[in-house]
Amino acid sequence: MGTKGKIIKCKAAIAWEANKPLSIEEVEVAPPKDHEVRIQIIATALCHSDAHILHPQFEGGFFPVILGHEGAGIVESVGPGVTNFKPGDKVIPLGVPQCGKCKFCLSPRTNLCGKLKNFKNPLSDQKLMEDGTSRFTCKGKPIYHFMGTSTFSQYTVVSDVNLAKLEDDANLERVCLLGCGFSTGYGAVINNAKVTPGSTCAIFGLGGVGLSAVMGCKASGASRIIAIDINSEKFTKAKALGATDCLNPKDLDKPIQEVIVEMTNGGVDFAFECAGGAKIMRAALDSVTVGWGVCTIIAVNVNDSGLNVSAMELLMGRTLTGTSFGGWKSVTSVPKLAADYKNKKLDLDALVSHTLPFDKVNEAFDLMYQGKSIRTVLLF
Repeated sequence: MGTKGKIIKCKAAIAWEANKPLSIEEVEVAPPKDHEVRIQIIATALCHSDAHILHPQFEGGFFPVILGHEGAGIVESVGPGVTNFKPGDKVIPLGVPQCGKCKFCLSPRTNLCGKLKNFKNPLSDQKLMEDGTSRFTCKGKPIYHFMGTSTFSQYTVVSDVNLAKLEDDANLERVCLLGCGFSTGYGAVINNAKVTPGSTCAIFGLGGVGLSAVMGCKASGASRIIAIDINSEKFTKAKALGATDCLNPKDLDKPIQEVIVEMTNGGVDFAFECAGGAKIMRAALDSVTVGWGVCTIIAVNVNDSGLNVSAMELLMGRTLTGTSFGGWKSVTSVPKLAADYKNKKLDLDALVSHTLPFDKVNEAFDLMYQGKSIRTVLLF
């Protein structure tokens, strides 16, 4: 008996309220509607963006919700109007859609898409499907989606413009990282900042995104890559991936930006803020040289107070910019990144510090909160 057109009962991790562990529950996943695809998730990784929703101070929080946005799986069935996918296809759900028709998708200047409605807070966008309803039910209650993906469920339903098709031999336990972390950090360097050969770079924060930025700087031919983190245990991995210098602000007797400016004769050419928070954003901007220095903001903190920047700082030639999903056009770019991993051009393996069964999702959160993991992959 096939499952097409039928409700599927499966396990999922539900966040019923803020600041509480996720609860493994049996959920009902409805069949896909027009231009929707139902996917069996095989592997999903954990990202700090999943944790933001659980923070009691997160603005625009919504519960109950099935989190998760770094996943990979296999198409179970497709809804009416879907032409690019078929059952059995290996795929990656995408939090950043690519409809291919809006003014953003038609422009080479951005990877955003008009399907996103809330550009001020994309984490609270795509919490329902296009028709304004959910495909998840638990204990008789509808459950919100997250970023249009909800990969913390054994089966999920996504829009066909939020989906990248992979080759049949794709390693789902690794390419799931392309759903957010690796693509964001690596792409920020390659697509947004456009790091040049021989340049100097500083990367603030050495989680999965920051280490991916280290890889991007090395691939771009940077001559000096300064990696910064308050956890010195991350330095061995950073150096293995291309960092030339590692600094722990806790070990210094002056602000980190002053140390970097002294080390680089006036500041680095490129800085990447991968940790979140106004203090770190300030340090990253202050660490770039006048004249042409580029500071790229990648991470955010919940309810952060923001960064105060004077006009004079920018008039002196510094550029402050940001990135969403590393500037990649999601649907068309992710399959190419997956192929690069298969051809050993990208090292996703280095980012996976733990692999756990899905039922241990709360243990994965604890590892992340304690700074003991880079990326934990959960397997169904």
